[in-house]
Amino acid sequence: MPTRRVFLKIIHWTMLPLLIWFVIMQPSDVVPLGIFQFHSVLALIFVSITLIWTAMHMRKGLASRPGPKLPNWARRVHQIMHKTIVWGLFCVAITGFLLGLSSAVLLKAGGFLPIAPPQNWPMINDWVGTFHIVQFYALAGVVAFHAGFHIWRHVKLRDNALRIMAPRYFHRWL
Repeated sequence: MPTRRVFLKIIHWTMLPLLIWFVIMQPSDVVPLGIFQFHSVLALIFVSITLIWTAMHMRKGLASRPGPKLPNWARRVHQIMHKTIVWGLFCVAITGFLLGLSSAVLLKAGGFLPIAPPQNWPMINDWVGTFHIVQFYALAGVVAFHAGFHIWRHVKLRDNALRIMAPRYFHRWL
């Protein structure tokens, strides 16, 4: 088994392209292309990784401390930002479940895994759907801030922040 840090690197770098996919592609975009099933499988992978990541966080907390070169304000931002991402992903998964629960039809993640028994609550489904979208894009903004924060650390403070989570192959350019 890989170490916790290696496993977190795998999770981290697997989630990034999935997050980008879901920022760009909506269900209304993939249906005309005939790739809704593919989109649904990616959503199942995304939620599964999210649940694993949340469980790891609940069990052992954050994987690292902020770093000695960070000013006090950045130390606070570091912890808040990382916890917001972990718990924000979990909340996106929960609202996805609530979408399935309030739906009029049985939704299946990946085309085979029932999300929740449909209760046919159209008003709640509309509200949860809107909240799910706003929540996801707000979280995507936090993730973009997260990337900028670590690039700032690496460039301005020269604390090798990117080397901690970047795969070893990329270290020669960092």
